[in-house]
Amino acid sequence: MKAVRFHEYGDPGVLRYEDVDLPVPAAGQVRVRVAATSFNSVDGNIRGGFMQGPIPVRLPHTPGLDVAGTVDALGEGVDGLAVGDQVIGFLPMDKPGAAAEYVLAPAEVLTPAPTSVPLADAAAMPVVALTARQALFDHGKLVAGQRVLINGAGGAVGGYAVQLASGAGAHVVATASGRSSEAVKAAGAHEVIDHTTTSVTDAVIEPVDVVLNLAPVDPDALAALVTLVRPGGVLVNTAVWMPAPSDEERGVRGIDLFVRSDVEQLASLVTLVDRGELRVDVAERVPLAELPALHARAAEGAVYGKVVVVVSSAA
Repeated sequence: MKAVRFHEYGDPGVLRYEDVDLPVPAAGQVRVRVAATSFNSVDGNIRGGFMQGPIPVRLPHTPGLDVAGTVDALGEGVDGLAVGDQVIGFLPMDKPGAAAEYVLAPAEVLTPAPTSVPLADAAAMPVVALTARQALFDHGKLVAGQRVLINGAGGAVGGYAVQLASGAGAHVVATASGRSSEAVKAAGAHEVIDHTTTSVTDAVIEPVDVVLNLAPVDPDALAALVTLVRPGGVLVNTAVWMPAPSDEERGVRGIDLFVRSDVEQLASLVTLVDRGELRVDVAERVPLAELPALHARAAEGAVYGKVVVVVSSAA
C-alpha cells in the first residue's frame, strides 16, 4: 500500500510517499481503508521533532491523527463494528497515522461517520471539533447566557467553537481577520472583531465569562486577554507552548488544553452534524501524494482553514 512517512525528524522535505506493508490488526484493533485524513498543525510539530517528549513516535512514522474510512478487517475480540462500516476517529498520537491507504486503529476510538457529508470530508472533524468542544465545555464550563470571547475564530478549531458556543446559547464575541470575518459571522458569532485593525482589549467593553485563545499570540497579548474575563471566569489556551496566564486575585483561572480522543464526545458531534446543527467546513482537498507539499505550505503560513487529505484509491 502507499503511505506518507518520515524516517527522520526535520523540515517537510523528510516526508516520503512510498510503499509500505499492509498492516494486520491485532486483538482489539480494526484495519480501516482510509478515505481521508486531514492536516493538523501538531503534525508539523511532530515531524519537526518538537514533540518527542509528550508524543514519542517510532520512526519511520506516518502522520495523520484524523481518520475517515471503511472498516476493512477486524482483530480478535472486536465487537460492535463490522467490515464495511463507515467510521471516523481520532487516532493515538504516538502510533502510525492515517496518511496511508490503510491504518490500524483501536476499536474504541472509532464511531460511525456522519451520513450527511461525504465520508472523506468527515476527516475534517475529529481533532479540531473535539478541541473546540473540550475547550468550551470540559474546561470553560460554558453555559447558556454566558459571554465567550473566541480569539482566533477564523481557523479550523474556531469555526467549530463558534458554532458550538452559539448553539449552546452563549453570546459569542469572536476575533478574525477580514478574510474570514464573514464565515465567522455565518457560523453564529454575535460580534466579530477584526484583530488586524482593532485592539481586542479596546473592542471588548463588557467582560466575558470565558476566553478561548486559539491564536499564536505573544505572551503580553495573551496576558491582556485575562483582563477581559470577569472575576471567577476562565481563560482556556490551546497554544500549549505558552502557558495560560491567570489572575489569582480576581479568581480567573488559566487552563492549557491538551485535546484527547473521546469517542462518546465525537459521536455526539456526529449527531449534531447529521441534525444540521453543526457544519463541517473543508477549505481544501489534496491527494495523499501531495501531503509533503502541504506540510511545506503550512510551514510558510500559507494554509488557511481545514485541509482534507484524500486517499484517491479509497475516496
